[in-house]
Amino acid sequence: MDIITMNQAKDYVDQTVTVKAWVTNTRNSGKIAFIQLRDGTAYFQGVVLKSDVSEEVFDITKHLSQESSVELTGVVQEDTRSSLGYELLVKDIKVLGESHDYPITPKEHGTDFLMDHRHLWLRTSRQHAIMLIRNEIIRATFEFFNDRGFIKIDPPILTGSAPEGTTELFHTEYFDEEAYLSQSGQLYLEAAAMAFGKVFSFGPTFRAEKSKTRRHLIEFWMMEPEMAHTDHEQSLKVQEEYVAYLVRNVIDHCPQALERLGRDVSLLEKYTKTPYPRISYTDAITLLNNNGFDDIEWGDDFGSPHETFIASQYEQPIFIVNYPKSIKPFYMKVNPEDPRTVLCADMIAPEGYGEIIGGSQREDNYEIMKQNIIDFNLDLDAYAWYLDTNKYGAVVHSGFGMGLERCVAWLSGIEHIRETSPFPRLLNRLYP
Repeated sequence: MDIITMNQAKDYVDQTVTVKAWVTNTRNSGKIAFIQLRDGTAYFQGVVLKSDVSEEVFDITKHLSQESSVELTGVVQEDTRSSLGYELLVKDIKVLGESHDYPITPKEHGTDFLMDHRHLWLRTSRQHAIMLIRNEIIRATFEFFNDRGFIKIDPPILTGSAPEGTTELFHTEYFDEEAYLSQSGQLYLEAAAMAFGKVFSFGPTFRAEKSKTRRHLIEFWMMEPEMAHTDHEQSLKVQEEYVAYLVRNVIDHCPQALERLGRDVSLLEKYTKTPYPRISYTDAITLLNNNGFDDIEWGDDFGSPHETFIASQYEQPIFIVNYPKSIKPFYMKVNPEDPRTVLCADMIAPEGYGEIIGGSQREDNYEIMKQNIIDFNLDLDAYAWYLDTNKYGAVVHSGFGMGLERCVAWLSGIEHIRETSPFPRLLNRLYP
């Protein structure tokens, strides 16, 4: 007899199998019992007919409690009413582990309660769906970059310097030196791009930003590619192709998860079409000023309301290009057509999800980069290794970073980023 997971049920119709699962709910009418189950791969139903099983087995169904673990033997049947498409006609049940007074019940719970029980909240169908989408984005990311000849490089998490200054970094002691938890692997990846041509990383990053908004986490995962011999326009093409690829794969590989979350797939389909529209920073300021946003002027950075309004004018993700040099990091290359600005772009997601990608063409002139470091009041000695990138065989190069959790929130259609990480780190929350 085969032991299977329920996502394999399609290959075992009308066959007797064994499934190991957890109970989410039960209903017993006296002659038939319905057991709602999950096994980590799918949510499904077990049907127990009193006439088909022993009295002992049917009695077990009356005492199954929420989140008890069970081993079920039965026949796989097609069930068109189920999102899975199959159910299990149960012949035998063994209780593997009892569960009593499970704290997360079908009733409504407050957010703080659920976050305190995050280790259990992950078991619910909603959280399961979100994590499946997160996993698919990660899987598709590796596929996208591997298929295009990128090499994965792992930058350090402990660093002695910061790509965007140290004001929002976690400080630590590294024996007798100052060190920080990384906010980005970009500078190391630029160096690696000069060795391998096209590289990417995917790992944890940290921002000590005291923000409580629905878009921010203290610890999050970032996907960062860097590409030698690649200018700003070429980088934008990679970015839009990458995001469209992610959306396509989530639609194709996570239909049940999207259905469970009530996600409008027709909206997601629009995001698979490229190229994405673009608007310059300068034109975006004009657009805002002409539509009642008097709180912003040229030289200011955009806030969430500004990004949301700009994105609402389009049906796809939108690139805002060429921001003022004064509000961007030191490593971005000046726009030759307007020296007040740099060759950069933020990709703003539709539906109010804000920036999901930030990228730029990097400065490749040694003397200019050295002066930028000085002008930004950064330690020249700490960045000496990084300057070598432009000292020995400098080439045009570009890169970008995508925050995984923001992308998960957007594609899942959920309101708050805290649900996109298995164990989120938020301001004032380090438990569990």
